[in-house]
Amino acid sequence: MDLILDVWRQAGPDGEGRFETYDAPGISEDMSFLEMLDVVNERLIGDGEEPIAFDHDCREGICGTCGLMINGRAHGPQAGTATCQLHMRQFSDGDRIAIEPWRATAFPVIRDLVVDRSPFDAIIEAGGYISAPTGSAPDANLTLVPKEAAEAAMDAAACIGCGACVAACPNSAGQLFTAAKVAHLNLLPQGQPERFGRVEAMVETMEHYFGSCTNHGECEKACPKEISLDQIALMNMDYLKAKVANRSLAGRA
Repeated sequence: MDLILDVWRQAGPDGEGRFETYDAPGISEDMSFLEMLDVVNERLIGDGEEPIAFDHDCREGICGTCGLMINGRAHGPQAGTATCQLHMRQFSDGDRIAIEPWRATAFPVIRDLVVDRSPFDAIIEAGGYISAPTGSAPDANLTLVPKEAAEAAMDAAACIGCGACVAACPNSAGQLFTAAKVAHLNLLPQGQPERFGRVEAMVETMEHYFGSCTNHGECEKACPKEISLDQIALMNMDYLKAKVANRSLAGRA
């Protein structure tokens, strides 16, 4: 198929961005979206032009680095799919495709389609750990985990931290990412000792970078792992409990 691409080009964080138009002829419908960009870049390099900068790593929908806005939608037209898993068969011959970086103040553009997602790292650093007592290895089944808790924690842990939720949200809110990271630790027995301190630290770090959630639901629709909005409700409930619990502890100190 032959395509026309309108790609956001920006030399650096302080540069003035613009759309550049590129022809992309002879694209196979079996290519992934990133493979299509690889072909375009090979042609640009062959013509002595600067290739398009975009993030990628595993290309298996696991690492979360490949996020792009494609025709105004985070990760493109296919639900539950990261950009690297999106195949060109989702488009038609002659289509014009607009490709942009995430649009959020918390994710400043580094170059072209690459954004700085380090605020996510700050949230993880604020509370992303569980108690791990040292000593001899415990028996495998020493800590019993209810099936429901294990499944809910695994659903939350599916978050790959791509940032689509932030990019899709009208408020650039980071609640869905933060809620997933809080839940996959707080739902497990091993995560209980730091539960209230963790949720308080992670939520308040999130609020430093991102907007407020007003329940638009765009985050859930854009998420390539289809993380549920229920995780936000659980996080908010734990946060309220944390404020009460931590104040009670402070009063007894």
